[in-house]
Amino acid sequence: MSDLTVPEHVARKISAVSEKEGSKKLEKAYVEPKEVVFDPSKLDKTVMERLPQPTGWRLLILPYRGAAKTKGDVYLPEEFVERQSLATVVAYVLAVGPDAYADTNKFPAGPWCKKGDWVLIGRYAGARFKLEGGEVRIINDDEVIATIGDPADVMSV
Repeated sequence: MSDLTVPEHVARKISAVSEKEGSKKLEKAYVEPKEVVFDPSKLDKTVMERLPQPTGWRLLILPYRGAAKTKGDVYLPEEFVERQSLATVVAYVLAVGPDAYADTNKFPAGPWCKKGDWVLIGRYAGARFKLEGGEVRIINDDEVIATIGDPADVMSV
């Protein structure tokens, strides 16, 4: 069977539609700022499967986005929320590389975190990747500073 050839402007439209649909799936993971801003249980499995998988001793994390409004119901500008997410120190662990925390000399007490944990990291740690609907980072296993139960305990606007 041969490939279908279409004009370039048609190919761009098809690509734009599929990009919009993909970003909507990841955006569904963010919930109303009344309670939690990110709910990992709402991630579509196909989105999770499409995320980069960390290799070696690295972790794939999703930076905490923060609330879109203050406790006093004042809506924050989108630019502020975006800037805050770039400089955040709170992240959700999406995946752990196969060699992460395997060095018993470096980690004698065992792993510092696991998939599904909320962690504190250095302000600008890791390599950033823009994906459909958001940004993820890949960090080294020793860049985790602490684990936390609730990102709202650390992040406040």
